[in-house]
Amino acid sequence: MENPPSLADKVAFLSSPAAHAGRAVTCRETHMSYVFLTDERVCKLKKPVRFPYLNFREIERREWACREELRLNRRLAPDVYLGVQPLIMSKRGLSVGGEGQVVDWLVVMRRLDEADTLENAILSGRLTARQVMAVASTLVDFYRHAEPVFTSPDTHLADWRGSLNYNRRILLDARFGLASGLVSRIDMAQRRFLARHAELLRRRIRKRWLRDAHGDLRPEHIWLDDRVRIIDALEFNPRLRANDPFDEVAFLDVECERLGAAWAGSMIRSRLARAFGDGVPDILFAFYRCHRATLRARLAIAHLLEPHPRTPEKWPRQCRAYLALAARDARKLDRMLNRRGGR
Repeated sequence: MENPPSLADKVAFLSSPAAHAGRAVTCRETHMSYVFLTDERVCKLKKPVRFPYLNFREIERREWACREELRLNRRLAPDVYLGVQPLIMSKRGLSVGGEGQVVDWLVVMRRLDEADTLENAILSGRLTARQVMAVASTLVDFYRHAEPVFTSPDTHLADWRGSLNYNRRILLDARFGLASGLVSRIDMAQRRFLARHAELLRRRIRKRWLRDAHGDLRPEHIWLDDRVRIIDALEFNPRLRANDPFDEVAFLDVECERLGAAWAGSMIRSRLARAFGDGVPDILFAFYRCHRATLRARLAIAHLLEPHPRTPEKWPRQCRAYLALAARDARKLDRMLNRRGGR
């Protein structure tokens, strides 16, 4: 194609009602995608970006990611993810589907009411114990059927150490002006745990706890309508999806507490512990929580490393909120480690 459409051309077309059978459309930009919303449908266009954890530069990679997104998310939201459609360039211009040359790919979804998310239920004070138990039961069934991920205990421990190193390096970057003493104390608590209790993590691998899970289990991705639906699983990197179910639930626990509903996360953890028998040791769950809060702090502040970060005033505030949660979990982890060797 002599003059292929640019990303700006694609976004302009998909932002117009002509691309959506005349329906009014709203465009939202995320870190990796443009999302186009009408009253009934959502279309997602992946950006041709490359980061350390993904590569969407080529159209073939974006097509693969679209099809993976469809496959993975139909596990927890089968009636939401409708299909993958090509973005076509012909003599008449751009179109969704039709005859011509494929210039990109779109994930097509049914639009859900954002008032029905777990996040909004918490923030509005409408969340009920019955809804939380429905989420917990959905997760129990999901993890029971999720494919196991096979890796060696040594590889798993190396991944943990790599994650701690990456978190520490970003959070101690002097350009961000974060409290270095606080970051170091959080980091040290997690390293003490790994030094003393690596066998707990090895045992999780030997007992096949690692599953091909969701990867980004946040309240904003969970819908509480006539049934529980969970969207936006990580499609671009299977290693980031390979999690102990209790590690994912620790992440959800942190997010519920940050929003003001710590009781909801505790209830979900208890339901999983009953369903899976031996559950998870308290000290390991505290480590999972501490690491997840630290990871979220790092991801928040790392937005400022982008050439043109969106809402730059938001990320330091969000980072510090996560660090406060991580610090509380680090103190708890330290108390456990100091108590008779942390047993």
